[in-house]
Amino acid sequence: MSTTYRLGVLAGDGIGPEIVPSAVEIATAAAQAAGVSVDWVTLPLGATAIETHDNPVPEETRRTLAELDGWYLGPHDSVGYPEPHKSALNPSGTLRKHFQLFANIRPAKSFPGAKAVCNSADLVIVRENTEGFYADRNTYAGTGEFMPTPNTAIMMGIITREATERVARVAFELARSRRRKLTIVHKANVLKLTTGLFRTVCQEVAQEYPDVTVDDFHIDAMTVHLVRRAQDFDVIVTENMFGDILSDLAGEISGSLGTAPSINASATTAMAQASHGSAPDIARRNIANPVAMILSGAMLFEWLGARHGDEATARAAKIIEKGVAETIASGTSTRDLGGSASTTEFTAAVIKAITAGIGLNSPCE
Repeated sequence: MSTTYRLGVLAGDGIGPEIVPSAVEIATAAAQAAGVSVDWVTLPLGATAIETHDNPVPEETRRTLAELDGWYLGPHDSVGYPEPHKSALNPSGTLRKHFQLFANIRPAKSFPGAKAVCNSADLVIVRENTEGFYADRNTYAGTGEFMPTPNTAIMMGIITREATERVARVAFELARSRRRKLTIVHKANVLKLTTGLFRTVCQEVAQEYPDVTVDDFHIDAMTVHLVRRAQDFDVIVTENMFGDILSDLAGEISGSLGTAPSINASATTAMAQASHGSAPDIARRNIANPVAMILSGAMLFEWLGARHGDEATARAAKIIEKGVAETIASGTSTRDLGGSASTTEFTAAVIKAITAGIGLNSPCE
């Protein structure tokens, strides 16, 4: 058995209490199949934490997370929180900022059997997570958004060399492990100093990776390129807000936001988080698609395997991925992918695939 990993479980709001347990069940089955030991630590977060702790991210949650190897974060419904919590930085942003999770890595890969706009999409968006044009997390104290008068609102977009360099290196290392192609997305024709700096720094970092082919596009042009030829892109690196928009688009192109996973990582810890929201309109109906959360967990296992040089943990990630892909290809999927399976039925099907040996007796691709 490998080292025991202590992983946090934060179910969140809306469909979170349905999809997070699904992801944990499947990860547990895959970990057992791969010989990985996991200790799951459940922690309060979101609307229920407001009721019990008067804080959507209680101090005890932050304290405990600092002691763990990583965690699963369910979606939040912060717009439904009572004030002052509704107007504060949301739980996801709070954790990203508190733990300096500077790299948001969001793959978009088409699944055979799913309703993809592009059946051959296989790309990853690497989004800088701590500054840029998301003003609620780009300052040490307070926010970069304010109103000097009731009729005037001002937002600061902040780009620094340090933050750009570190996220660029994550993107280039990822490209080097994939198809060795990287695209820088910016708006340097208009935002010349800010996204111009982002582009320039990424191009400078590119000199350290002569084996990676690099190009760049303006954000508006990039949306068109993704729709027309998503299959041509490998790794895309961009600032915070642009990355958020592009990853939602890429998720839909590859089949559904319900299949779009992500992790938020620093050099020392990582948080698995589906790219989609809390979908309160379908909460508690057992119809939510858990794939994005499941695959976010696989990404966390892959990250842990790379960080600790643990082949068994990396193998658990591949088992999860293969179990999900085989299940969808067999025709079992939730409604958003054209199937009829409930959340629990889909979960059971993936676990059955894993325990039957999918991913164990054949090469992990």
